[in-house]
Amino acid sequence: MPVVTPLCLAARSKLGYLVRGMSTTSAAATKLIRFLDAYGNERIGQAPAPGTYQSQLITGKDVFGSKALTSQFAEVRRVLAPFVPTQIIGIGLNYRNHAKETNMPIPNYPVVFYKNINSVADPETSIVLPRREGSHVDYECELAVVLKAPCKDVSVQDALKFVAGYTCANDVSARRWQGNAMGGGQWCRAKSFDTFCPLGPVLVTPEGIPDPQNLTIETILNDVVVQRSNTKDMVFSVAELISQLSQDTTLPAGTVILTGTPEGVGFTRKPPLYLKPGDKVEIRIQHIGSLLNYVIGASSL
Repeated sequence: MPVVTPLCLAARSKLGYLVRGMSTTSAAATKLIRFLDAYGNERIGQAPAPGTYQSQLITGKDVFGSKALTSQFAEVRRVLAPFVPTQIIGIGLNYRNHAKETNMPIPNYPVVFYKNINSVADPETSIVLPRREGSHVDYECELAVVLKAPCKDVSVQDALKFVAGYTCANDVSARRWQGNAMGGGQWCRAKSFDTFCPLGPVLVTPEGIPDPQNLTIETILNDVVVQRSNTKDMVFSVAELISQLSQDTTLPAGTVILTGTPEGVGFTRKPPLYLKPGDKVEIRIQHIGSLLNYVIGASSL
């Protein structure tokens, strides 16, 4: 299978690049995308309406600053992950039914691991199976939370004040490298290969998701739903995770927290269901949208 290139709208839109002045409006963006325009410039703006390819730009240089809308528009040529993380923190066994399917007890404290920030992949790009032990690679739909400001020792009550927004994530995992002899008892290596953290395509601000604990979340593999749950099944809420992770620890702006995956992962199935070259994997979260990626082998690069 050929390498899948990033989302490109040039062939579908001839609208070009529009500038309508630099004045601001009273409105603020609630669904943000980071993208390349017709000239290859990186931009941040409101996600275009369905069937259109013009993004209304914001005044801020990234998703952590001002989200006030300007009167300037740009054509979306390639959608990127909505932000560049400063760190990626993963949470394991954070859905009750997922803990049950793995025959693991529900944790009393969050199960924490880190992913390499270089594992981030843009929407509609390829997930690359590793050359070594790449036959047991799994999908994991996750709600990703990104922080807009540094925080430390935050209370549960104040935790959501530090949230810049929410997006879709796929916590791709090479099971042969996870927890067993090859993993040395830890999870980081299994989840940190290049392309193992697709993010996007939009970042929805807290105004668009006032309650992150009531969102339908799904994985669709080759047009078949393989995971479907609701974030209300989380063991630790988003606010509880931020609070616990920040105790005696500074979480910088740009910290991404992957809040766990629900039941239906591939390795618990009989027979197991793993990603293979040619697969299409989609993460859908209510009020956010759909994150689509394709799977290739390293030999295709």
